[in-house]
Formats: sequence, structure tokens, C-alpha cells
Amino acid sequence: MKMENFTDSPKLSRNTTNRSEELYQNNIDNETLLNIVSVPLFAALLLIMISMGCTVDLKKLWAHFKRPVALAVGMVCQFGLMPLVAFTLAISFALEPASAIAVLIMGSCPGGSISNVMSYWTDGDMDLSVSMTVCSTILAIGFMPLSLYIYSTTWTQESNNSSIATHASNITVPYKVIGMSLIGLIIPISFGICVARKWPKQSKFIVKIGTVAGASILIVIAVVTSLLYKGSWNAGLPLLIIGIINPLIGYTIGFILAGLVQQSWTICRTIALETGVQNGHLCSTILMLSFKDQLSSMFAYPFIYICFQIFHGLMFVTAYQIYKRFKKPSAGHMDSPQLTT
Repeated sequence: MKMENFTDSPKLSRNTTNRSEELYQNNIDNETLLNIVSVPLFAALLLIMISMGCTVDLKKLWAHFKRPVALAVGMVCQFGLMPLVAFTLAISFALEPASAIAVLIMGSCPGGSISNVMSYWTDGDMDLSVSMTVCSTILAIGFMPLSLYIYSTTWTQESNNSSIATHASNITVPYKVIGMSLIGLIIPISFGICVARKWPKQSKFIVKIGTVAGASILIVIAVVTSLLYKGSWNAGLPLLIIGIINPLIGYTIGFILAGLVQQSWTICRTIALETGVQNGHLCSTILMLSFKDQLSSMFAYPFIYICFQIFHGLMFVTAYQIYKRFKKPSAGHMDSPQLTT
């Protein structure tokens, strides 16, 4: 029996190291390109958040805080169930520690602004959608480190890779990025609310422009991410499967839990979308700060998740719009909100 595979192990190791360095450098280059592309995308997102602010009714927004049942359900889904789902999937698919930690970090992230656009296109409760996005971003300051501390010990204690274990036990939470995300939500939304109150007719036009831009930007983000990080599709079948089903699980558990506490279908849809959509940019930032010298497989997962959370979300939006187009209007429709001011 020939033993070339064993005797060539130093050469194989060098090739593996070179490939990892090359993949990591590609990720750095892609990050630079994405930063360039993000300039026009940021402008479009700013317009979207202003338009979302134009849809907010302050009385209804305050009603959600006075009776925070829906908000509480959303936060339980976001910071209670999503990290647990990520942990369960990582264990079930027996992921390597590096990939498992990437999945866990993604599951511990707050919601993203993409959910606001999807909620609008599915006639969701925009006051709840906006308040959930803002609240989850604020609560992420405390709940993200807590979730990572609770669940990451499985891999930090069992990992044979001491470097992975060391980095995982000292994950850097980018509070500055979270703070900037919060400012990027509150300021344009507040501006949109002011515009709607002072110029209601003009605000309707802004909403139309913003929502069209929102639908377009979702497609652009998915395409750009797929092209720049095309190497992520070679991350391995288990990681790819998790990236496909994890957003679906998030959408499903959000809808079911909201239904169990007898929320309206409008609120159920809103909570479902807010649960399934995670802040992928925050996840990739944490990985870049905490694991920049590790295998590139860690960087693949957030981009896979981003693509499929957008893909699934657009499918839901399309299905709802088709249903809405052909449904027969009825008096006392069951979709009327149960929340009273």
C-alpha cells in the first residue's frame, strides 16, 4: 500500500495554510469592495428608513409600549429562541468549532432594518416593526454577550484548536457599531415621523419612493453579496443547509409564538419577519474583529444567511401580494389589529 498521502503531509499542510491565507485575503478584498458599494446602498437605506418613519403613527407606537405584549414576544423570539435555535442547529449538524461559533453569533444578533421593508410589503404593523428593530438593537448590548457566554462554552471547552477557544472566550462585541446602527435607525425614522406630521401628502410620495427603493435594495444586497463572496458557497453542505433553514425557522417560530398569545395576523406577520431577519453586518463585524486570523469558513455563514433571509423574505412578500390581489374583501376581516390605544 502506498503512503504518499501521509508522507506528503507537510506539503499538504503548507497548501492548506496558503489556501486559508488566500481565502482570508479574498475576504479582506471583498470587504473593501463592499465598503465602496455600501456608499450608495447607505444612501438608499437612509431613504428607506425615512420612508418607514413616515408610516409610523405615534399614538399606535406609544400603545405598543403601554401594552408591550407584542414587543415582549418579539424580544423573546429574538434573544431567547434564535440563539437557542442556532445552538441546536450547530450541535445537530456537528459543526466544527469555528463554524459553530459563527452560526451562534449570527443567531445572537439583533434584528435588521430589512425586516421593516418586508413588513411594509406584507401590510404588517409598521409601528411594531420599527419599535422592535430599535428595541432589539438596544437590548443587543446586553443580550448578545450573555447569549455568547451561555452557548459558546460547548466549543471553547471541547475545541482542540486552542486559538479558536481563546478567541471564542474573548469575543469582541462592537458596541460602537451597535450604537451607530441605533443612531442610523432613530434619526431617519424620527425625521420621517416629523415629515408625516407636517407634510402628510408629501410623506405618501416619500413612502412610495422608499418602498420601491427598499425592494430594489434587497435584490441588490443579495446579488452583490453572492458575487463578492461567491467562495462562501463552498463552505460545506452542513453550513449551507443551516444558512437555508435558519431564517425559515426564525420566521416560523416568530409567527407561531405570536399566534399562541392571540395576536392579530398583522402582528404575527410582523413578529415573524422581525425574528427571521438578523443583522448580518454586525455578525460579520464581530467575526472580523475577533477571528481575523482564523479559517475563512467563519466568514462564510453570515453571507449565506443574508442571502437566504432576503430570498425567503421576498418569497413571502410575493406570496402575500398574490394572495392580497385575489382575495375577496370581507367585513370584519380577521386581520384587523387587536391592539387598542
